[in-house]
Amino acid sequence: MQDHEVAIAAAAAGAAEVQARYGGELARVAKGGGDFATSADLAAERAVLDVLRAQRPGDAVTGEEGGAQGPAGAARRWLVDPLCGTLNYAVRTPLVAVNVALRDGADVRVAAAADPFAGEIFWTDGVVARVRRADGTDHVLTPSAESALVDVNLDPPYPRHPALLLADPAFAERFRPRVLSTTLALLWVADGRRAAYVTYGDLRESVHFAAGIAICRAAGCVVTGIEGQPLHTGPGGLLAAADLPTHAALYPMLKP
Repeated sequence: MQDHEVAIAAAAAGAAEVQARYGGELARVAKGGGDFATSADLAAERAVLDVLRAQRPGDAVTGEEGGAQGPAGAARRWLVDPLCGTLNYAVRTPLVAVNVALRDGADVRVAAAADPFAGEIFWTDGVVARVRRADGTDHVLTPSAESALVDVNLDPPYPRHPALLLADPAFAERFRPRVLSTTLALLWVADGRRAAYVTYGDLRESVHFAAGIAICRAAGCVVTGIEGQPLHTGPGGLLAAADLPTHAALYPMLKP
C-alpha cells in the first residue's frame, strides 16, 4: 500500500470512531489551561495508530493524545490529530477533522484529513491533491477565492488580536469572516470553499496543521507565514490563500 493510501486508511479509521460516538456520553480528560480530550479523541487515535502500526511498523508516530512513540531517530514520523475541533464535537457541532500526515526527513508531503460527517477524505501524495468522496471517487482540489470568505482562528495565543483584522475597513470591503474553529477550514481553502485561512501560533511540528498545510500546498494554494514570510519563519502563524491576489490583499492587514 502506498504511503498516501496508508494515510487515507488511517484517517478513515479515526473518522469512523468519531462518527460512531457523536452525540453520546463522552468522558473528558483535562489537559490543562481549560483544554481537554474526550473518549472519542482517544478512541480515534487508537484506531489511527492501529492502521499505522500494521502498515508501517518501522515508522515513528506523534499523536495529539499519546505523544511521541516508536524509534526516536526515525526519519519517517506520522503526525496524528485524531479529532481537530474537540470543543465543537463535545457540544454536538459536527465540524471536525481527523488529520494524518507523514514527515519524511524534513518535509511533510503525504497527508490525509477526513471529515467524518461529510464522508470526505482530503489527501495528497506530495504531487496531486484530491478529495475522496463517500462513493470512493477522487476529485481534484481546485482553490478559488470566489466565495470571498476568510476563516479566522480566534483561539489564543496571538500576538495581535485577530479582531483587528476583522475591523480593518479594507477587509470588510473585500472579504467576509467565518470561524469554524477547526483546521477543516484549511482544507476548504484547498477545495475552493474558502478564499483564505488565517491563524496565529507556532505551527512547527504541529499535529493540528501538518496535514492541512501539505494538502493546501499540493492543491496550489499560496501558503506563508502570517506576514507573508516563508512558513515557519519569523512571527508564528499561517496565511493560506486560494491565489496570489487574495494573499497580496490580506497579508498587509496582518502586519503590526
